[in-house]
Amino acid sequence: MSAPQSILPLEIRRLVFESGDTRLLHDIDVTLSAGRRTIILGPNGAGKSLLLRLCHGLLKPTSGEIIWRGAGTRSRVIRHQAMVFQRPVMLRRTAIGNILHTLRIRDVPRRERRERAEAALALAGLSHLANRPARLMSGGEQQRLALARAWALRPQVLFLDEPTSNLDPAATHAVESICQHMHEEGTRLIMTTHDLGQAKRLADDVLFIHKGRLLEHSPANAFFETPASGEAAAFLRGDLGWCI
Repeated sequence: MSAPQSILPLEIRRLVFESGDTRLLHDIDVTLSAGRRTIILGPNGAGKSLLLRLCHGLLKPTSGEIIWRGAGTRSRVIRHQAMVFQRPVMLRRTAIGNILHTLRIRDVPRRERRERAEAALALAGLSHLANRPARLMSGGEQQRLALARAWALRPQVLFLDEPTSNLDPAATHAVESICQHMHEEGTRLIMTTHDLGQAKRLADDVLFIHKGRLLEHSPANAFFETPASGEAAAFLRGDLGWCI
């Protein structure tokens, strides 16, 4: 079976999002092509998670466009991208039941579901917990299960919203290893984090957002060594606080 046509590149044009009278994102313009790992950085309140939710389709922009250049229909876009949240929502099912349910509602053929689910659990190091109720798993195990659930869908693009913010170093390492495997298998990663060490380990390129504005989009090495904006330099020094 041939690989499905890519939904990428993702083109964001003059994206604006407002809540009431407050503009939270201002004229975001960026194109994200295949094959890279993009880390979105910025202080708390900058608009990072909001941008992910808009791209994933959970919210509608006030104005501007989010265009999947390789896509044909909205249903095709939905089918080929996924999102993992900071605090994943676990269904009242076993670990493997969470994955099987997701595959079923995405219309994956029945004959493929268990094989995919078992492979995803193995990737996440959770095979021994396949029959444990998901809501009784630890925070790190739940996050790994959320990644496994997403990976079972074979997404072309995966959005990750601070997936390790509440995890200890061992759990963080496990999540990063899963992300690296997904990248090597061809999944396009777009991720927010406050962990600069993690950003340096994972990023191919960086989007830096401050007060709802995209101030930089540059290769990771260039961003960390010679940031182009004073705000980014202050952020890397730890001198840039909450956005107001």
